[in-house]
Amino acid sequence: MSGRTEGGVRRLPTAAIILLLLTAPTLAQAHGTEGGLVLLLPTGYYLLGAGLAVAASFLLLAFVTAQETDRIAGMRLKLFTVPDVPREITSAIGFFFLAFLVFAGIVGSRDPVVNPLPTMIWTVWWVCFALLQAMVGPLWQHFNPWTAILALFGRNNREGLLKLPERAGYRVAVMQFAVFAWFELIYIAPSDPLRLAIAVIAFWAFNLAGAFIFGEKDWMARAEPFSIFFSLIGRLSPFHREPIGEKRTAVALTWPGMTLICSAALPLTGVFFILLTLSTVSFDGLSRTFLWLGSIHVNPLEFPGRSDVETSGTLGLIGMFAAMSALYLGAVALGSRLAGRSDIWLAASGRLIYSLVPIALAFQAAHYLTSVLVDGQNALIALSDPYALGWNLFGTVDWHTTTSFLNTMSGVSLIFNTQTLVIALGHITGIVMAHLIALRIFETPRQAVISQIPLAALMVFYTAFGLWLLATPRI
Repeated sequence: MSGRTEGGVRRLPTAAIILLLLTAPTLAQAHGTEGGLVLLLPTGYYLLGAGLAVAASFLLLAFVTAQETDRIAGMRLKLFTVPDVPREITSAIGFFFLAFLVFAGIVGSRDPVVNPLPTMIWTVWWVCFALLQAMVGPLWQHFNPWTAILALFGRNNREGLLKLPERAGYRVAVMQFAVFAWFELIYIAPSDPLRLAIAVIAFWAFNLAGAFIFGEKDWMARAEPFSIFFSLIGRLSPFHREPIGEKRTAVALTWPGMTLICSAALPLTGVFFILLTLSTVSFDGLSRTFLWLGSIHVNPLEFPGRSDVETSGTLGLIGMFAAMSALYLGAVALGSRLAGRSDIWLAASGRLIYSLVPIALAFQAAHYLTSVLVDGQNALIALSDPYALGWNLFGTVDWHTTTSFLNTMSGVSLIFNTQTLVIALGHITGIVMAHLIALRIFETPRQAVISQIPLAALMVFYTAFGLWLLATPRI
């Protein structure tokens, strides 16, 4: 992929240069990595087994008393206390590391494998960082690249110049995440280092301005999509944190997701935000399948490139989001009606949506597992020479990326078994969380159980759908 420009570009206005960089034709580079071996496992048994495991977890919970579930959910094991590090310090670390990567995207190699920016954004940050927070708790609120800059102007943790309207809900976050998803999945070259660097700068500047005008607290809570998403993911962590005084935090071991089940109901725009995160990774998997490509009249063995499927991909992404929204809201509405409480279905949807957070995380972990295994190696190599100057900072520049595990039956079987386990556990966690939330919404345990039947059926279906996406032939 060539990053050189023709003579005369320097005479163009800056806006025109940016427009040319974002629209000029180039070789499309996807951030995902697929296996080289077609899976020939008895996938029907995997789909059936995982679906039955999710269904069995729902049936088991139906026979457990509300008092017992509350007792188990409330269990805490105190572990230790940790000192609080000022967020301005950790945010400065995040800002300088991001600046280091963006500069590499601008001046480094135009090869997205050699340049560290694409793999660090699409694999290390978007996948690995999310999984890390699910294990240890929210981290983005500490390392986001805005708090330190706002502190320089005395605007961190302060009221904004204007009030972010309550009626805006999560609309700004939904729009930003939709643009992010489109850029990642549909745009012709999301891994082109220079274009990605420009996109990161634009995103950073937009949210810095938003936090400055409307206040960091409100903006990060309702408008900056990754502060919202990573906060939800981090609250799945089994490590619960409670402040002790002003400078220390107590850490206790609890059940994953328990801090979410007592959270206040999200407005409909917040519900749509979580559904968008789930439908995005679902469409990413579907868009690579032979079934999808056949439906849009594309030969999967002669894929023409992203530019030829941009329109169909955009419509497919919108369609997946619409279908997910209809299925979820329909399941909650039907469940509320079966329980005799049709009047509270909208409020119930704002609380039960938290049960989809572990499913969204499980889909992301399973879907991008091969990307982590391959692009994680690329990241270690690229970081040794980020600016293509012949450096070898970490002694890894001469390493060679291996993909041999994607070309053996044992390697592919191990990967698929891991993906199956991750998806099944994500849905089981979602079933448990939905049941505990329903017990807090409806008046009797019987109403709570009945209300969950449609949602549990949807989760069983989605378990099978997710495993089918991983097992079916794809490009």
